[in-house]
Amino acid sequence: MPQATRRPPQGRGAQKRKQRGRPLNRRTARPWWQSPTLLGGAAVAIVAVVLIVVVVAGQGGGQNQAANADVRNPVAASVLSAVTQPSEAVLAQVGAGSSGPTDNLVKLPASSPLTDATGKPLIVYVGGEYCPYCAAERWSMIMALSRFGTFSGLQTITSSSTDVFPNTDTFTFLNASYSSSSIAFQPSEIEDRAQQPLQSMSAQTQQLFQSIDKPPYTSRALAFPFLDIAGRYTLSGAGYSPQVLQGLSWSQIATELSNPTSPVTQAIVGNANILTAAICTATSNQPQAVCSAPYIQSIVPAVSALQPPTG
Repeated sequence: MPQATRRPPQGRGAQKRKQRGRPLNRRTARPWWQSPTLLGGAAVAIVAVVLIVVVVAGQGGGQNQAANADVRNPVAASVLSAVTQPSEAVLAQVGAGSSGPTDNLVKLPASSPLTDATGKPLIVYVGGEYCPYCAAERWSMIMALSRFGTFSGLQTITSSSTDVFPNTDTFTFLNASYSSSSIAFQPSEIEDRAQQPLQSMSAQTQQLFQSIDKPPYTSRALAFPFLDIAGRYTLSGAGYSPQVLQGLSWSQIATELSNPTSPVTQAIVGNANILTAAICTATSNQPQAVCSAPYIQSIVPAVSALQPPTG
């Protein structure tokens, strides 16, 4: 599976191009077609055209916002069970899935472990509800994190209808909470489905986002999704392409997760197992019931052997 290319958030981290100055020509006598009368008529016509363009553009923006209106709903019990309590037999058969353990995981330079106020390894996520790559990654994140703790308040949402891989069915962390005795999780959904401001990042999250979510750790600066696993690893793009989920509803994706040979399962479960192995390296392989599983331990060596990128 080729690595997904992340899309940077609109209006965040982008630099405006500078318009180059244009030297003025010396004044010359006006030819007949530049007479004040003709210029006045042309100016009126130009103003009329500009007004039409502005009105049309405004209508288009309104239509896009209407098409991408926020629609969050409770997760169906069958879907929640499938993604948070997958079959151990399926997990073992899939292993690292359709992508290798080191395809999207990036080792961070050695530093103090990232922890919360209680000393638990901290997982930090930054994304947007419109983002199709975040949509894909959340399936695996929820599956992996559910092995270490419990989510409450998860809701379903669909990625933007006007972005690539439109209307990808997924979840949102906006109103969710997470509890675990092993790790802490701090998510931020900073833009909604219409790419309007949603949540504000904490000072700590913003510092991590700005200092890590850039080359050489990622291919693009300040792009979604961003994931920091206890200060040890980050992601370079989503773990798999959202194309795998195109045209599938939440229930259809959930049903696929029982079939270990399904491309959907290979992508979601394989990526979840890789994330789990990375988290286990930060928790000293705790809890053992999760980290000692043979299919996780088979991934850990490749994850542990990663070296921080240079450049």
